[in-house]
Amino acid sequence: MAAPLPPAPLDDDPPQDLTLPPLEAAVEKRSVSIQGHRTSVSLEAPFWRVLKRAARARGISLGALVAAIDAARRVDRVNLSSALRLFALAEAESRAAVALSDPESTLRGPSEDPSDQL
Repeated sequence: MAAPLPPAPLDDDPPQDLTLPPLEAAVEKRSVSIQGHRTSVSLEAPFWRVLKRAARARGISLGALVAAIDAARRVDRVNLSSALRLFALAEAESRAAVALSDPESTLRGPSEDPSDQL
């Protein structure tokens, strides 16, 4: 059996050329109806923007998208807020992959809704 690798050394000094986006976002609480029951979900504003864009691209309401994600999640393993964040991350990764493979595709995407800007 091979010996385990030693842990990587920790470097407390971040790279000087590292550019990060804003790492703070207001949490927004929204009420949604899922299978006839009202519930509220708290997510950071950028996640709501991605979810709204995804719903619009699919031609459905934000509530319908949230309900679909809720129906697809494993209730015993993932809470609704986490499921929505994971969906939004996958959606953003997918859009980024398409943009990298076909830069013109971002010009053909769904029009931006002013409500996406917070």
